[in-house]
Amino acid sequence: MNYRLLMIMALAFSFNNISIGQPAMKYKTIGRIERIDPALDNIISPNTKVELIAEGFDWSEGPVWIESEKMLLFSDVPQNIIYKWTEEKGKEIFLTPSGYTDSAKRSGEMGSNGLVLDPNGKLVICQHGNRQMARMNASFKDPKSLFIPVANNYKGKKFNSPNDAVYNSKGELFFTDPPYGLEKRMDDPKKEIPFQGVYKVKKNGEVILLIDSITRPNGIAFLPGEKTLIISNSDPEKPFWYAFDVDNDGLSNGRIFHSAAGYDSTEKGLPDGMKIDRNGNVFATGPGGLWIFNKEGKLLGKIKFDTATSNCAFSPDQKTLYITNNMNVLRVRLK
Repeated sequence: MNYRLLMIMALAFSFNNISIGQPAMKYKTIGRIERIDPALDNIISPNTKVELIAEGFDWSEGPVWIESEKMLLFSDVPQNIIYKWTEEKGKEIFLTPSGYTDSAKRSGEMGSNGLVLDPNGKLVICQHGNRQMARMNASFKDPKSLFIPVANNYKGKKFNSPNDAVYNSKGELFFTDPPYGLEKRMDDPKKEIPFQGVYKVKKNGEVILLIDSITRPNGIAFLPGEKTLIISNSDPEKPFWYAFDVDNDGLSNGRIFHSAAGYDSTEKGLPDGMKIDRNGNVFATGPGGLWIFNKEGKLLGKIKFDTATSNCAFSPDQKTLYITNNMNVLRVRLK
């Protein structure tokens, strides 16, 4: 076989291994997509791969895309750091400390958790260690650990550890308050509120308790129209996603949106953070990875991982999903 023929064969092999119209992947891939309902094909193409875009964290959480800076922000909760990721430079430290600013040393999940943008585009942080919802009082180009409390108590008692949050179109903030940021969690002597609440902060700053009966409220998001609020419960005894009707007075008609009861206990993770797209599809982290439901709560499929998955975030056009997965940050292209 001559050299010219070898070159032709090599070029043919290379051409046949290029997906026409698909950009060459610069990142290694991880996980697998499990298709449970054909409707998933309308959300994620069958040949889609999950890209590992950053790694080496203790516990990644709370991603949010900042379009003005073309960057993803996310928390490393135990390390008390908010990282940023850009296509050009990869991961970099964005802000530290991020969730605990006291001088007294402590352990546990002290840093920031969920991150969200307020109606003015400012960064609002679920601060575990400081036990408050707080706004960063600095620009994205020059971040500083300067924080203005948005909500730091309920009837004079400190929150447990605000975990995840969402704004509605009226500019009201909704957030969950499980015990995960307390050093001894439920048995922590510094715990001041006996329940794990879900709260609303009105535009005038008033804090309203919406519900106190969810054992471990965690992820929180609205279905389109903001008439229904979905709240995940990261309790292995009650691994549910709840749905509530939303009205001016609070929440009503609580019911199970989807149950993970009976899940394979060898799979890592519990119902945790989530996001909902403009069509009402729910992207919810849960046992074994990220679960995808339609707006009626029907399970369409899962993105499976070997390690626990905590949260996710969309790009502005909802064509890209970013996932925080234990020590990793991942990216998935959507339709």
